[in-house]
Amino acid sequence: MNKVEIIEFFRRSNVMKMAIRHGSLEFVEVCIQLFPFLIWYEMGGQSMIQMAIAERNETILNLICKESGKEKLDLVTRDDEKGNTILHYAAKLAHSAHRNSVPGAYLQMQREMQWLKGVENMISEKNKFKKNENGDTAHDIFTKEHKELKESGERWFKDTSGSCMLVAALIATVAFASSFTVPGGYISDSKSNKNGIPVFLEKKLFMVFAVADAFALFSSLTSVLMFLAVYTSRYTEFDFLESLPQKLILGLATLYISMASVLIAFSASLFIVVGEMFTWALIPIVGFSCVPVVLIARLKLPLFFDMIRCTYWRSIFQEHTYFSSLQLNAKKLRHKTELRMQT
Repeated sequence: MNKVEIIEFFRRSNVMKMAIRHGSLEFVEVCIQLFPFLIWYEMGGQSMIQMAIAERNETILNLICKESGKEKLDLVTRDDEKGNTILHYAAKLAHSAHRNSVPGAYLQMQREMQWLKGVENMISEKNKFKKNENGDTAHDIFTKEHKELKESGERWFKDTSGSCMLVAALIATVAFASSFTVPGGYISDSKSNKNGIPVFLEKKLFMVFAVADAFALFSSLTSVLMFLAVYTSRYTEFDFLESLPQKLILGLATLYISMASVLIAFSASLFIVVGEMFTWALIPIVGFSCVPVVLIARLKLPLFFDMIRCTYWRSIFQEHTYFSSLQLNAKKLRHKTELRMQT
């Protein structure tokens, strides 16, 4: 086959689109190596980079951008036959198979926003608000197609923050009350200079109780404030990218700290009271106190770590940022200046 026949073959078939949809990196990589001109032609009305964005395949998109080399700027600014930019493809709702790879409506909405912002950073400022033949910008399409997903994510945020705020408020109440009802009570001797001082103040475990109780109170109050901020948020589309996740992560982290602190304070106070009579009581106290910690780690920490990973360790197209001609010239000038200084 010559070049024209190869292009016509891929135009008539959907083999490239199916390969990108199913993530067949090897097939796409071999095709680009053998026929590098394919990345510039449309197949079924879409170019390869548009297919990769529509199918949410980050690996293949990085491969296409890498193989385009210095001509990447021309590649990402090309529109399809209907006037859609690559940002229009990123604004469309991903297939359910791709969305379900991330658990929960909130994380799915966050992932969609990350794709939109990642592709937005690849194009120039004037193309971000470019309209297609229907008069829609990419952000208009994103708002229309993600309406239900946004509402589901909002409900999840409100239900989660409301439930966790109730638990945090309960812990704060218990921690506040415990600071005035210390184990063993207070010395009640009006003639003594120690009147009103806790009975077990000189014991080391009492300081453990006091510090743990203070941690429980402060962290639970912080958690309440974070969940309240989440609950009363505006819930715009851009809030799902960083604002809401960061508040929720901080709220959950402080809630876990307050739970652990309450358990430590309870264990310390209980052993202060019964420790002298039953020295073996330390083992069952510590053992039973570890049960809630293990349950939390088993049930909630995987989702918590998913939130942290998706929020702080996202790496969508960070290396494929748009550079204008002025930026490129300035970058080359800085590079030449650094070389001269080194020599």
